[in-house]
Amino acid sequence: MLNPKDTKSLGKIFSDYNYVMTTAELNAEKLYYRDIQRMLEDGVIEKVKRGYYHWVDTFDGNEVVLIKRLFPDAVLCMETALFHYEYSDRNPSEWNIAINKNTSRQRTQIDYPFIKAYRVEPALLPLGEIKGEIDSTEVRIYDRDRTICDVLRNMNRMDKEIFNKAIQNYIADPKKNIPNLMRYAKELKVQKRVKDLIGVWL
Repeated sequence: MLNPKDTKSLGKIFSDYNYVMTTAELNAEKLYYRDIQRMLEDGVIEKVKRGYYHWVDTFDGNEVVLIKRLFPDAVLCMETALFHYEYSDRNPSEWNIAINKNTSRQRTQIDYPFIKAYRVEPALLPLGEIKGEIDSTEVRIYDRDRTICDVLRNMNRMDKEIFNKAIQNYIADPKKNIPNLMRYAKELKVQKRVKDLIGVWL
């Protein structure tokens, strides 16, 4: 059983890593297998996935911090981005991330947080990426125009209500950037869908 002094000391170490640590980082702090097992048994940390642990007491449900630590190379997209831009009023039950298609599938097989990975050509991954903020945390996210192009690419796999609301809210958004939309549409090969479903309203 950890005493309060040890718990406080360990909590300070985890705080330096945004409360999520890898096995390698723990080892670098001279915390090894036996220490990790003791922390797990005492319930002060939880295993997120193989080799990743988060500090329980100070975890406030801010899942985006875990997403950033687990997938620093990913970009928030699709329904996560739609909700962020208020193009959808339905808070997605899973985090939608765009990730290099060559990334190991095992990497995205995690129990928590719930994610849905969209595997993207490496050259297209940074297209339309900007910095945003979710729950006071800076994130990589696609801008409005790239998000709508992605929605058009995946329209046949989307909930029809979410899709229709997204398109209408984008059309009504004064912050949309049509030149960007057309440039992304060409790169993503959705020019015809942009013309048919958005062009008629512009």
